[in-house]
Amino acid sequence: DKFIDERTSMEKEEMNGKHAYDMLMQDLTAQVEQSETDRSEKSESKAKKLQAKADAEGSLSDTSSTKDDDVKYLTDLTSTCGQKASDFEERQQLRTEEIEAIGK
Repeated sequence: DKFIDERTSMEKEEMNGKHAYDMLMQDLTAQVEQSETDRSEKSESKAKKLQAKADAEGSLSDTSSTKDDDVKYLTDLTSTCGQKASDFEERQQLRTEEIEAIGK
């Protein structure tokens, strides 16, 4: 009778230990799977961010180049317009002097 009680007690302890082990393994397996999922998501997110950064840097480079070209064009245009205005004023002055010379 005492032997049967001890055997039953030992079997319960063994079953409880096995159950605890199974629960621990299930929990650890779930943690590993979740960690792998998280790592995969973070890798995808990082790749997308790196691509977005590369696209933004390319766009910035294009925009900067266009701006530099536009500034050069504006400088050239301003210079040309200033020169033409100066030439026009000189011709106007010359015409005025010619008209005065003809009138005398």
